[in-house]
Amino acid sequence: MARAVQILPVSDEAIARAAELLRQGGLVAFPTETVYGLGAAARDPAAVRRIFAAKGRPADHPLIVHLAGADDLGGWAEPSPLARRLAETFWPGPLTLVLPRRPAVCDEVTGGQASVALRVPAHPAALRLIEAAGALAAPSANRFGGVSPTRAADVAEELGAAVDLILDGGPCGLGLESTILSLIDARPLLLRPGGLAVERLEEAIGAPIARQGEGPRAPGGLPAHYAPATPLEVLPAAALWQRAGRLSGQGLAVAVVVLGPAPEPLGQGIAAAVVELPREAVPCGRILYATLRDLDRGGFDRLLFQAPPDGPAWLAVRDRLRRAVCRHLGTPPSTLTGDST
Repeated sequence: MARAVQILPVSDEAIARAAELLRQGGLVAFPTETVYGLGAAARDPAAVRRIFAAKGRPADHPLIVHLAGADDLGGWAEPSPLARRLAETFWPGPLTLVLPRRPAVCDEVTGGQASVALRVPAHPAALRLIEAAGALAAPSANRFGGVSPTRAADVAEELGAAVDLILDGGPCGLGLESTILSLIDARPLLLRPGGLAVERLEEAIGAPIARQGEGPRAPGGLPAHYAPATPLEVLPAAALWQRAGRLSGQGLAVAVVVLGPAPEPLGQGIAAAVVELPREAVPCGRILYATLRDLDRGGFDRLLFQAPPDGPAWLAVRDRLRRAVCRHLGTPPSTLTGDST
């Protein structure tokens, strides 16, 4: 019988145990304010390679190094004055900065690139763990390309004994990954929208951030990513119920995710499970991944998701849904092509 992964609620003893495992080359899943991370000692190439094996992650796909504070920035990168200013302003928090790497940073962390991705998480348990164990290389704690975990049980279900220990800090507060900003070139480039609004970054920088351009490879930057196992379609509200009726009429088990209250009744010939998510972007993003994971367990043949509104507040949610759809259908639908990154 396969060994079950150990899950410990966050405590001083659990963090000490996790830090010891990390110093020995182990893998520890831990909560952050965004999603659960799968951590290894970032200075240990062999331990970092275990992350790639556990996730089934391509070796050229870089990782984010999680630091204890902005003062550690210079040990990993060659930061510009702008990078230091953004780090001091937004760290701890859901901002990842991509910067020129120091020569001592291992290729396993950077995917062989000349840049390194760095952030300081805003979760107290994550910070305590990093202070005890040192900097951690940590992507999301799930199989590569799938839905990121926002609960300890999600990690255990997906990765199991590939992880040496899971620290349970409860549900993640933001539920979506960090915003990734490249400062490699003269003009900052958005590589991934996330938990920190781009408008706040532009206000701090005092200039617009490029949304498109040639930048380094970044975590979560592939066209297909963040996808549930069940095929997902994203449709405007006007087409949502017509599609649900057509699929249910074919005998398929359909779940429909709507923003706000669902109509009553659903309509003639429609047989579908309905999940209502908040109309506001931040609370919707907080439970997006948990909702998709729960629906994956429901035995549905198709998931239909109401297309989020346009506008900057929904940028990260639209980005995740666009990539999830692309994994199953190959080409993202036109309803999700705004604000491309």
